[in-house]
Amino acid sequence: MIKLGLYSSIANPPRGDDLDRCVAETVAEAELAEACGFHGFFFGEHHQDKDGFLPSPLIVCAAVAARTKTIQIGTSVLLLPLHHPLRVAEDAVTLDIVSGGRLALGVGLGYQDADFRAFGVEKKHRVGLFEEGIDVLRKAWTGNAFSYKGKHFDIDDVRVLPRPIQQPGLPLWIGGWVPAAVERAGRLGDAIVLGPSMPLAENQELAARYRHAAAAAGREPQIVLMRDAWVADSLEDAARVYGPEVMEAYKYYWRNGATAFQDIESEAAFEFENMWKDRMITGAPEQCVDEFRRWSEAIGTDYFLLRLRHAHSGGPPHKDIMQAIERFGRDVIPHIA
Repeated sequence: MIKLGLYSSIANPPRGDDLDRCVAETVAEAELAEACGFHGFFFGEHHQDKDGFLPSPLIVCAAVAARTKTIQIGTSVLLLPLHHPLRVAEDAVTLDIVSGGRLALGVGLGYQDADFRAFGVEKKHRVGLFEEGIDVLRKAWTGNAFSYKGKHFDIDDVRVLPRPIQQPGLPLWIGGWVPAAVERAGRLGDAIVLGPSMPLAENQELAARYRHAAAAAGREPQIVLMRDAWVADSLEDAARVYGPEVMEAYKYYWRNGATAFQDIESEAAFEFENMWKDRMITGAPEQCVDEFRRWSEAIGTDYFLLRLRHAHSGGPPHKDIMQAIERFGRDVIPHIA
């Protein structure tokens, strides 16, 4: 059984106008996703983006929780080094209770300088802040009193109540796209979230490295695979509607040195026809079904987190996303669930 979730970037380039409309559209997309058989709906975190990228994913998760009943909600990812872990622990417990036990908390290091600069956090300390933050979250969710003394956090005799509905604690997912990050996820996390743009072969290598680290730490591995994805009448239709949006995102990541595109020599290479194979899951419904099965077997995962909307272009438009959600629900999910 393969489960599909959605990841939504709420932004509206170039100036971040009309974010109230964007939030309303995203909540409507979450409601439709639940009705169409999707398993989860997730949000990320960035700060100081000119496109208005929404900076508080847990608040948007709460809005989705209020309008849905069964769909999993979560972050992919919350930038843990920017927050005090006790505050995150309390907010996450509250959201778990509000949602009836539906929260998966995905956390990551962060990479954009502006995110750290905004909060006066030195980027060079992010690994230490992250690992200590994970320790504090785990202790906080037990509901027992605890103290913690680390390099970055000094906590004396605190107790976080109430306890989360999900026991022994909330699912703690860790985002990772490079070897050190996937090994950290295997050592510390309940699951890894692999990035949306890395080609198949590279994802296979990262998945194997993650499993080895999880086994060494005595953890049961779980892989959540983000993918840029779109379903349409044909691959040509997907290229027409989705292609310009995803290529805009890929160019942004390439210009900023993203690992997923480090072997691309020229921006001119970013054409949908050149990039979709072994990187996206797209095309007609039967092609998408075959690709989900192929990727699932190759990576060893039963959970895909699909990125339909792209923050750096703001699209595809809401109406097209709603149609794609319906199409996945009608023509893809029944054949893989």
